[in-house]
Amino acid sequence: MTTTTAAGRGAVDAVVVAAGGSRRMAGSDKLAAQIGGRPLLAWTLERLAAAPEIGRIVVVTAADRLAAMGRASWLPSAVIDVVAGGPRRQESVAAGVARLAQEPGGADPGRLILVQDGARPLVSTDLVAAVAAATREHGAAIPVLALAETVKRVARGRIAETLDRAALGTAQTPQGVRRGILEQAYAAFPPDGPATFTDEAALLEACGIPVHAVAGDPMNLKVTVPEDLARAEATLIGPAAARAGGIRVGFGTDGHPFGPGEPLALGGIKIEGAPRLHGHSDGDVALHALADALLGACGLGDLGRQFPAGPETPAGIAGAELIRAVLGRVIDAGYRPSSLDLTIVAARPSLAGYLDEMRLAIAGLVGLDASRVNVKASTGNLEGWEGAGRGISASAVAVVEAGGAGRPLPQ
Repeated sequence: MTTTTAAGRGAVDAVVVAAGGSRRMAGSDKLAAQIGGRPLLAWTLERLAAAPEIGRIVVVTAADRLAAMGRASWLPSAVIDVVAGGPRRQESVAAGVARLAQEPGGADPGRLILVQDGARPLVSTDLVAAVAAATREHGAAIPVLALAETVKRVARGRIAETLDRAALGTAQTPQGVRRGILEQAYAAFPPDGPATFTDEAALLEACGIPVHAVAGDPMNLKVTVPEDLARAEATLIGPAAARAGGIRVGFGTDGHPFGPGEPLALGGIKIEGAPRLHGHSDGDVALHALADALLGACGLGDLGRQFPAGPETPAGIAGAELIRAVLGRVIDAGYRPSSLDLTIVAARPSLAGYLDEMRLAIAGLVGLDASRVNVKASTGNLEGWEGAGRGISASAVAVVEAGGAGRPLPQ
């Protein structure tokens, strides 16, 4: 990957720490917790990768999650690698920093590195930009959130002192540092040494290295307990969508005239003795309409844009293959089909005896129970080009629900 000058696009490296044990999440892995059908960590990475300053990201995870994380379809393109972390945060960060040094220009002492908690899915591009700018100017910077409440020091169950909250704040991530400064700190306190540091700022403080504070973001929530997850979900996908489970609906249509040859490909089956539909693909208008409806439900455009009728799409491509490709994109977007309703308009051939077979074929293609797939047919009252027997059209409604990310594709 090419890099730019220190002030330019893609000039900052990032390490995302995702190796923790989620001890306060009631036994569940908070980074894998689903928000709108996608893991919490996917939201964090997407937000971080959206910042123009970020060029390369290394994700650090637990050794037992390394293989699965490396295969995750939701990793943004800015993620160059997933590496195993250590028993402490500082060792995990050091593993990510070492991996970045292997990239072109990655070992440059002036290269900026941001360290981000994987459990902060609401990090904003504005905050990333502010920390990067302050790090560029001062050498090290972190976001600090001012305290809104009066702070008391408690000893043995009694108030011992009221502290001056103006001089206090809570640290957030991303925390930034120039590589050369971080390596200087590592020389004084090796990451695998006896001293333990809660964050990068604490390490730099121990070395007497100044750390600049920028204004933190009240929305930059760190998910620590189950209640935090609900707050993050309400912010990211909205309270109504969260309550509804992220249900969305799409509509699709397609139509093709009859062409030479046979058999007819329709609804995932082949009807021998019936003429083939003309088109760049196999002409299966039923599956094409379903594919359009699924894409529309997820805001992914339409089938023509995803698979244009040109050299980039193989001639004669089967509708089943298109459905599988579309389903993969639906699942990558964090959704899964919930129910499908299909109407086919054709004066010929008679389709009544094929509808159940189509329903079963479609259910198998998308991984649904057949009871959630409905297939209907009409002659079009012998009106229009379909009613005149010149071709076939189809329309479809697809209902999808959040929860697709990480779900295997039907075989």
